[in-house]
Amino acid sequence: MPRALRLNRIQAAALLVAGLGIGFSLGGCQPGQGTNASHQASNRLVVASKNRIDTVDPAGAYTFGAMQLLSAIGDPLYAINPRGQLEPRLAVALPQLSADGLTARVELRQGVRFHDGTPFDAAAMVFTLERFLAIGKLSYLLGDRVSGVQAVGPHTIELTLKRPYSALAELLSAVNLTPLSPSAYRKHRRSFLNDRFVGTGPYRLSFFTDQQQRLEPFAGYWGPKPANGGIDLVALSNSTALFGALQSGEVDVLLSTSLEIDQQAALRRRAAAGALREGSGPALEIGYLTLLTDQPPLNDPRLRQAVAYSLDRSTISRRVTLGLRPPLHDLVPPSLKGADPTAWPGYNPAKARQLYRQAGYCQGKQLSLPLTFRSNVPADKLFALTWQAQLRQDLGDCVALEVTGMEATTAYRQLGDGAFPLILLEWMGDFPDADNYLVPLLGCDQAEGERCRKGAAAASGSFWSRPGLQQELERSAALAGPARTALLRRIQRQTAAANPYLPVWLVAPRAWAQRQVSQPRFDGSGRLLLQELRRTNASTAGGGVR
Repeated sequence: MPRALRLNRIQAAALLVAGLGIGFSLGGCQPGQGTNASHQASNRLVVASKNRIDTVDPAGAYTFGAMQLLSAIGDPLYAINPRGQLEPRLAVALPQLSADGLTARVELRQGVRFHDGTPFDAAAMVFTLERFLAIGKLSYLLGDRVSGVQAVGPHTIELTLKRPYSALAELLSAVNLTPLSPSAYRKHRRSFLNDRFVGTGPYRLSFFTDQQQRLEPFAGYWGPKPANGGIDLVALSNSTALFGALQSGEVDVLLSTSLEIDQQAALRRRAAAGALREGSGPALEIGYLTLLTDQPPLNDPRLRQAVAYSLDRSTISRRVTLGLRPPLHDLVPPSLKGADPTAWPGYNPAKARQLYRQAGYCQGKQLSLPLTFRSNVPADKLFALTWQAQLRQDLGDCVALEVTGMEATTAYRQLGDGAFPLILLEWMGDFPDADNYLVPLLGCDQAEGERCRKGAAAASGSFWSRPGLQQELERSAALAGPARTALLRRIQRQTAAANPYLPVWLVAPRAWAQRQVSQPRFDGSGRLLLQELRRTNASTAGGGVR
């Protein structure tokens, strides 16, 4: 389901709105002097975003900020590198599958230790996975596909699958499954440990609040050591504070998360002029419209198709996001196998008008189409107003968009009740595979014809299904190679013909760094590689957009 970032206390960081020159001590959020100089001397870096983090427990975390933090202090079994390639991390090879595809063995890396000195082994991995299955907020990621896990050797685990699953290694790259020290979590086997973390990553967590986390290089790390002397992650209260903190030099690196579009564009211009360094990651977040298909007026397939032809993505991308979010015509990001970049039709007002007329509109009768946008997401409101104006200009005699704002968390709670005929949302998979985009929107446990009564499609607010769709989704998960790609594309084409969802745009994470800092890089899961960041010689630092 869509994710809402919790916004908690602002405290000292909010002072940056009024006075961007005020220093702050990242060791404890107390005012201080010479913070920037002291951090340069110790080669520590300050990385800012709007991401408040209320838990560092992998079983309880699900926001982008929490995933970013966990990727620095924990290790997955597998990882997606910046080139989009799957590679073993705490595993030493890809899973070995049985002939029937229902059993998978994973060999684990030896000589790895947790931050508390406890050895990493098969028992620790089993402890972690069983704990996640028992209490994880996203336990379905594993539980829908894996029925059990056991240690079959000191450094070998065996997973029993509910059905063959070709993307198992990609699933095991999810940072929620990073191993935890059984010694540190023994008393939290069935409860969250929100403010401490003991894993195997390149950094250890030495300080945690919802708005600040302090990371220290882990001296006993099994892999390459961090290129810096530590990281201070700081959450500032709003986009203006973030933008100003980078401009004034209070922070070394700024993540684009929740930064307003015009400010992102301004930072891109500064990077192009050589004043900043910019890096971008894979575009794995999609923005889309959910259409309520089981109630008037959008229970009429002709009207859903008319709405699809009424969406001018190119104009919206240019005017609302200044080209930073390119138009999207499928539910699977184009970089993933199974994507179909032309599945959904483009803007065609003539075809839209024809369909509106067939449904009884345009001839003295105007369709009133209610659109809900998340009022606390600036781009959503701009989207709604821009689309409203475009429809008024091109199809005003046929359709009128009635826009209403609602706070995001309130909207999410009402989504599964069928409260919104049309709503703009976003989704980013917990691991980069097509299955993790289609199943959360199209999966259905109980369907009647083309109506989903129970399952993901109902919870996501469209309530759409079709006979055989769930079986095709399950079959696609068992396939690999061209056969899987072909089936995933066919599923998208059939979904596009019914239009329960309309893809709108694609979002890539970005980061900007001071010229004295190396160019930011992201891994294939969209997380900033904090351990690669380092200070450089400012006189030789080059700018430009990556």
